[in-house]
Amino acid sequence: MNQKVCLECGEPVKGRSDKKFCGDYCRNAYNNKINTDSKNLIRNTNNRLRKNFNTLSELNTTGKTKITRTKLINHNFDFNLFTSIYTTKTGNVYYYVYNQGYLKLENDYYLLIKRE
Repeated sequence: MNQKVCLECGEPVKGRSDKKFCGDYCRNAYNNKINTDSKNLIRNTNNRLRKNFNTLSELNTTGKTKITRTKLINHNFDFNLFTSIYTTKTGNVYYYVYNQGYLKLENDYYLLIKRE
């Protein structure tokens, strides 16, 4: 019968026939390596969403504020990242980062709103 070896360290594995690792440390180390890329993507995306949320919250102190695109860009706002889209019956498209939203207006202006 072939001796199974740990997928992480290569040491012999003792115990159940379907066991893949010699212990918890190796199992965790192996899975952490496997998931690193996806965890980094999620962490980076969440950090950028948080930055967008903080920018909208900081610039929209009254709950409804008109602002220029340039001012949002100066705060490193990322227009590609948002958590939801709401389209009104009249066709206006609001982009939300959690409860902070924005609507593109004319002449490079945006309306910032807070959804309660």
